[in-house]
Amino acid sequence: MDNSSQRKILRVSPACELPQLARDITAALAGNGPTLGFGEVSSETGPKQAAVVIGTSGTTGKPKEIFLSAHALISSARASNAFVGAKAGDTWSLLLPLTHVAAVNVFIRAFELGTIPVDLRNHSGEYPRVNFTAIVPTQLFRALNGDEHLLKHLQAAQKVLVGGAALSNGIRNQATAAGINVVTTYGMSETSGGCVYNGEVLDGAEVDVRGGSIFIRGNVLALNLELSNGWFETNDLGEFIDEKLVVIGRSDDVIISGGENLSLNNVEAVLNENFPGIQCAAFAVDDAQWGQSLHIAVVGQADKNSIVTVLEAKIGAFAKPKGIHSVNSLPLLGIGKVDRKRLAQEIPNE
Repeated sequence: MDNSSQRKILRVSPACELPQLARDITAALAGNGPTLGFGEVSSETGPKQAAVVIGTSGTTGKPKEIFLSAHALISSARASNAFVGAKAGDTWSLLLPLTHVAAVNVFIRAFELGTIPVDLRNHSGEYPRVNFTAIVPTQLFRALNGDEHLLKHLQAAQKVLVGGAALSNGIRNQATAAGINVVTTYGMSETSGGCVYNGEVLDGAEVDVRGGSIFIRGNVLALNLELSNGWFETNDLGEFIDEKLVVIGRSDDVIISGGENLSLNNVEAVLNENFPGIQCAAFAVDDAQWGQSLHIAVVGQADKNSIVTVLEAKIGAFAKPKGIHSVNSLPLLGIGKVDRKRLAQEIPNE
């Protein structure tokens, strides 16, 4: 291997203090320091152009490392700041762990504004005011269901980015009613984080939908992707409605039960729409009779018979779950996506 084309990787501790990270990321973006590794990174070196490498399990649970250039990261940050109307001196708060691309995004957005994020990763009590912040749907749900300090923090921000997983219309409507200016984001580590805000494609990215599958190209793409004529094929399904991208779900979220195709994402969307006071996850369990059977994990209070009635009415009789399970919390992959495989392994059949 030609070492001149490689760059040493410095793994960033999740507990890293932000002033130190500011120094390290300044050097990484300028090409004067090592590539910074966030999350589960095992490689010792990476491409010379890489400023950051994100170790992620994605939604499949299979570890992978995504290498991002300074150009991609800065393009993403500038497009994000432009969309929300951020100006020099404005502040972002960091409410996400330094193991995920979304946290890196927050830092570089602030960096571009000449500031350092307000570190609220382990905060308790009242939160300081900031101009902008970024969270996952689980945090928004918590703010709307008892975390008064976080709620006030989000209400005071000019805009709150919500990504990492699908945000239900019910929760979004609750947030709007509570005075939170939500911006839903879509993207992934491979696209330097969010590249579509409220259905609008940001500068530096292009999005196309072919046969229902979402393709992305542009300045924000990672260095180590397999591309076809510059396009990265995601595993996500979507469509354009009134020139805005609507993400339907993942292509691997469709199960076959009794010969019927059933979208787990659609099941969750129906439940979130009709039971806004709960968190839920649909998952599949191997079934000798049906091939795969539908199960639902629920956080919060909801009548099981009502869940069955709604699913049968909105989707069809084949959407009747074989099991509805009450749980204290939903296991997550990364910072926002539900670990359906873990649910299937840990929750016994009823």
